[in-house]
Amino acid sequence: MTAPRPFPRPFRRRPARDLPGQSRNRRRLLLTTVTVTCAVLIAVLALRDARGPDGDGAAGPSGRDGKCRPTALLEPPCGAWFGAFVPHERTDLAEKVRAYERRVGRRLDIVYTYHDMSAVTEDRLEGRLLTEQEQRVGEDRMLLLSWESKWWGGTERQQPTWKRIADGELDASVIDVQAERIKAYGQRTGKKVFLSFDLEMDTRTPDAGTPEEYVRAYRHVHDRFRELGVGNVVWTWITTGYLGNAGLMERMYPGDEYVDWIGYNQYNYYLCHRAEWLSFAQTQTASHEWIRAHISDDKPLMLSEFGSAADPDRPDRQADWYAQVAPVLKQLEGVKAALQWNHRDPGPHCDLSVAGDAAWAGLRATAADPYLNQPLE
Repeated sequence: MTAPRPFPRPFRRRPARDLPGQSRNRRRLLLTTVTVTCAVLIAVLALRDARGPDGDGAAGPSGRDGKCRPTALLEPPCGAWFGAFVPHERTDLAEKVRAYERRVGRRLDIVYTYHDMSAVTEDRLEGRLLTEQEQRVGEDRMLLLSWESKWWGGTERQQPTWKRIADGELDASVIDVQAERIKAYGQRTGKKVFLSFDLEMDTRTPDAGTPEEYVRAYRHVHDRFRELGVGNVVWTWITTGYLGNAGLMERMYPGDEYVDWIGYNQYNYYLCHRAEWLSFAQTQTASHEWIRAHISDDKPLMLSEFGSAADPDRPDRQADWYAQVAPVLKQLEGVKAALQWNHRDPGPHCDLSVAGDAAWAGLRATAADPYLNQPLE
């Protein structure tokens, strides 16, 4: 048996510095160190009030009377979910999630994991949706499963192109097997899962196929699940949000009837891409406005990956960046979830994980905000 490997994520992305209109967005938010310090102090009180005496509760008065309970599509009516991707090996997801939660001072609403579309064998579990570890974590959290049309480490012939998926070649060996697995999970637990098919698809054409083939593949997976009676999936379409790919993203949107949530992934890369430092608002606002104008003006939105590199010359800069998240998030209409990506991209200066106690304090200030503490049930 080969050694367990971490569930990876796609690294092919574009620097956020090239987004149109960001010079305008830079003027929208200026936070001082005093503001950040106050936010951290306020967070202590907010955490106490929002989470209850045992640290796990999330329901305030509106949660108790049912007004803020999640919708059928897992949308929080009164605020937004807080989640994360936590690096892990195949066997220690629950342990790593709990360690992250201790650092951030609360339970995660959503845990994000990644899978390929390889055939599952006794020795290879990368293609298995809802592993035992994921089900364990999902007992009191929601799960976002990213299902990539790849065979990690596989040969060129093994790669599941969009055309092969759309033509039904993977139905019996991969798609039907995992659809039945998700269906059984819902029947056993009553739980739904967020499912994303081929996130950041705008970086994968033409290698995986044409935009039209992607749409066909997405719709085929969606329709196949429906034909098999899978009713516990919240379909989540996740793109980069990079506006240099605006034309591609429009062509690759499967349509409102196939999508429940829309997500996008934008970062402050800084030295990782030799970019200038961008505030949280600068990384998110232009993409948010474009999606609302060109893709959907009413679907719930998810910041499916957000994060910041550190500044080696200014150690507190990442802390300030994370402390900005909650105030800005409240101004992004329709954004109902924000997931911090606590890992690294390849290359020098590309560690995007939370760097040190000060940065964790900034992130805790955001995570403690009542807006991000909504009742799960």
